[in-house]
Amino acid sequence: MRRILSLAAFLYFFSSLTAQGQLLTPEKTVFSHADSLRGSITPERAWWNLLKYDLQITPDYAAKSLHGENAITFVALEEGQTLQIDLQEPMKLLSATWRKKPLSFTREGNVFHVRFPKPVKAGSVETVAFRFEGIPKVAVRPPWGGGWIWTKDEQGRPLMTVADEGLGASVWFPCKDHLYDEPDSGVVMHITVADSLVGIGNGRLRDKKANGNGTTTYTWAVVNPINSYDIIPYIGKYVNWSSTFHGDKGQLDCNYWVLDYDLEKAKPQFKQADTMLRAFEYWMGPYPFYEDGYKLVEAPHLGMEHQSNIAYGNHFENGYLGRDLSGTGWGLKWDFIIVHESGHEWFGNNITDKDAADMWVHEGFTNYSETLYTTYLYGTEAGNDYCIGTRKNVANDVPVIGIYGVNKEGSGDMYYKGGNMLHMIRQILGDSAFRGLLHGLQKDFYHQTVTTQQIESYISNYAHTDLSKVFDQYLRTTKIPILSYQSSGDVISYRWSNVVKGFNMPVKVYIGGMAAQWITPTDEWHTMRAGTGGQALETPIPDFKPGSTTAQPTGGRPKPNGSGPGILTVGATGNGTGGDGNLSVDRNFYIFVRKQG
Repeated sequence: MRRILSLAAFLYFFSSLTAQGQLLTPEKTVFSHADSLRGSITPERAWWNLLKYDLQITPDYAAKSLHGENAITFVALEEGQTLQIDLQEPMKLLSATWRKKPLSFTREGNVFHVRFPKPVKAGSVETVAFRFEGIPKVAVRPPWGGGWIWTKDEQGRPLMTVADEGLGASVWFPCKDHLYDEPDSGVVMHITVADSLVGIGNGRLRDKKANGNGTTTYTWAVVNPINSYDIIPYIGKYVNWSSTFHGDKGQLDCNYWVLDYDLEKAKPQFKQADTMLRAFEYWMGPYPFYEDGYKLVEAPHLGMEHQSNIAYGNHFENGYLGRDLSGTGWGLKWDFIIVHESGHEWFGNNITDKDAADMWVHEGFTNYSETLYTTYLYGTEAGNDYCIGTRKNVANDVPVIGIYGVNKEGSGDMYYKGGNMLHMIRQILGDSAFRGLLHGLQKDFYHQTVTTQQIESYISNYAHTDLSKVFDQYLRTTKIPILSYQSSGDVISYRWSNVVKGFNMPVKVYIGGMAAQWITPTDEWHTMRAGTGGQALETPIPDFKPGSTTAQPTGGRPKPNGSGPGILTVGATGNGTGGDGNLSVDRNFYIFVRKQG
């Protein structure tokens, strides 16, 4: 990617980048009661904990409809009488059955309030079976415009699946549709399809049963916790093969399902999965779901991180639909969907945020897994190139952290800005400690839902450095820090500006011809001796105009309205020559440099 583009092509491409950012909840500033029901931990959710889903589905391709049943097992954390069950219109809840007796329920938009005849006591384990049917919302531009996908393969045969991250799994089946609670013992999914088709679900295939009426039921099971948007069926004319990955926890079963006519081109491309698993186990620790296996499934959309059931639609080619999102060339050396979506098995599926507002925990870390993968294969500077190249995709439109309690993500910058923030933290810690940090996160938050505060505090504690202001700056504002400096004789003065109060991120600098050294600026002026007698060799600063596609520094993205006199994005050339001959900053820091005076 990042070839020379016409303006029209650039606008099209930018829309692709925005799509790749997967901002899956619509932009809005006014929120409704329905948003609160969808995005908050209501009293009718809080009193019970999910244990298991047992889901039966039968899709009707001709009618574009579904019917089925979901038996929800839960434990009461405290006494309660009413369950909130989510099922989006126009889907219908036909019945709720508990201990062979019907339960009463009322509908409130996309929510059903299901009432027991008497309070359920704390500690009680109960199962309620919910029968449902209807015509689910159809995906318009999957995976970003979510819903059911009813399409045909290249040979005109039915091909069906669903994409519902952000929109929610309740678009097609009744569930507890909130990120904070996952079924502790996973899900069993029974998919009934025409005999000529194959039904694929999460985890392992437990059973295949011919029903004697022209249909077959495939039963799949996941034994680990799973978030609801990851529970996905695929239905089509699939074939498969398998392999074994010898990993950190022993033998990992890997299965690959593609449409029959794509088998021969899929086999060589999917060999990258083995390299991906090896690289990610090195950087982040063991694959989190050995019990459920690893699976890639060809899908009629670009891709999604469905747990142990990764959706793949990248046309069996490297890059992101043949493009390099970093513009450096490194992103064309590997298959973006295999790497990125599988990276979510560690961040997104193993560690899941409790609220969509903290989605950077999924996307920032997984974006950075692309850099780690590139580093593992091609070396540190290649990885640096890739990460730094993605900065041009940062919009700095709204903060990365979204709005809590209403299912609202923040900026799509959670990808590239989140990844570059982690890249700076890696510079501060060093590679060995950063790798230990990632392993520690995976171990200590294994199969858990988390808040950004938990992740931020963990990183600061691990680093023995208070990084809270770094998180505040990059996650909660749209401001990029400016390292301001001035020289007088052999003295250089420096400070942070355009920062939150108390911002004190360490940064690696080069003074004159001296070796790299670390300084810790604050928003107050500090001084140090220069090694060149104060000889300033000013670097010419281009004034970037809106829409300009020329002379952009490789180190980052200029402000949309021009970088202004005396401001240069760090890392304009080389490994530390942004700024001028007296003070330059290592290119791995996503900041601006400005000389004053």
